[in-house]
Amino acid sequence: MNARNVGPADPALELLVPQNDCAEPELSIVIPALNEEITIGEFVQWCHEGLAKAGVQGEILIVDSSTDKTAQIALAAGARVLKAPKRGLGRAYIDSLPFIRGKYVLMGDCDCTYDFRELKPFVDALRGGAEYVMGSRFTGYIEPGAMPATHRYFGTPGTTWVLNRIFKSKFTDIHCGMRGMTKDALVRMDLQSQSWEYASELVLKSVHLKLRTAEVPIRFLKDKEGRLSHHRRMGWFSPWQAGWINLKAMFVNGPDFFLYRPGMLLFALGALLLVPLSGGPITVGPITLSLYWQLLGLFLCTVGMPAMYLGILAQALFDYPSLRTRSWLASFPYTRTTWLCVLAFLGGAAMAGALVREYVGLGYLLPDHLSSVNFLAVTGLWLMSSAFQTFTFMLLLHAVGVVLPTRLKGPA
Repeated sequence: MNARNVGPADPALELLVPQNDCAEPELSIVIPALNEEITIGEFVQWCHEGLAKAGVQGEILIVDSSTDKTAQIALAAGARVLKAPKRGLGRAYIDSLPFIRGKYVLMGDCDCTYDFRELKPFVDALRGGAEYVMGSRFTGYIEPGAMPATHRYFGTPGTTWVLNRIFKSKFTDIHCGMRGMTKDALVRMDLQSQSWEYASELVLKSVHLKLRTAEVPIRFLKDKEGRLSHHRRMGWFSPWQAGWINLKAMFVNGPDFFLYRPGMLLFALGALLLVPLSGGPITVGPITLSLYWQLLGLFLCTVGMPAMYLGILAQALFDYPSLRTRSWLASFPYTRTTWLCVLAFLGGAAMAGALVREYVGLGYLLPDHLSSVNFLAVTGLWLMSSAFQTFTFMLLLHAVGVVLPTRLKGPA
């Protein structure tokens, strides 16, 4: 056994290397551990068996924050051990990144609930060109008693459905902890999450990065006799808290779902009410659309346009390939957009100015009847507001292009 500190960059981390260390691993099995002395020895043996069956040279890297004998047992079984402070599941993977030597990475838990003796499907998918491979318990096997009913029939299917709706993906089990990826993909994902939400962040960034994705069935087993899962150790509220922070990760990484299309719909409905009424009331069958309907249209446009623009900015922030960002920048060039906004603002001011002139002409009193001037003034105010919103949106969009220049490099 050899032990070495990683140096001044992060003195809190210490790498322990076993005697029979793999010199040039193709696959790195990277696993966080917290007080898992009951299962860690058997788990490492499972990994060795899985590597042999898959015909792949691999290393087992245990990121350990335990206070029991987990590290010593793992090291004796032939795993590398990265001793790290207890800083969360996501942080464990962030800490491990400089120590990963393999071309491919396989993640999971060391509690022997995920069957690492059957890791060949992940290796085959990665060697076949996949950049991100999700395990699926629902297309594989779930041992009776391995998953609580609330997780199996409510929590996991529900959050998976939400993520698929938001991101137009086709996953069947987004909370499966056994997943593989290329090291290059993991680096590009730039993992930020410190806790449970790292799992959702990885899934979401695989979508944002447009990685070549595959899904393979896995075996999910119940806890070993005498072992309590981390959720049970932390109390009944832990699974609900984990679900909540995973939903937060989905919403934060996909805000355009709540902005772009809803905003576009509101804006379109508002414009259909507002613009035709610019010349005065319109009667449609028994209904007369008058000023109040136009004001409703103004409200819908005023809410819808900024929502739509915020959705575009959200798309740009999470557009790692930069294809959509380039398209939006081309749609809102600085000079042309600026002049169109100036013209729209001046045109709107002229429309609203007609009502101002009538107001002054009546001795600073509003007319006691509605005329076409009133309707035209509402449209003018909308044009002025839209011109200002579009100009400021265009500035922010181009600012994104300046702040994130590396995303905009490469072939157009």
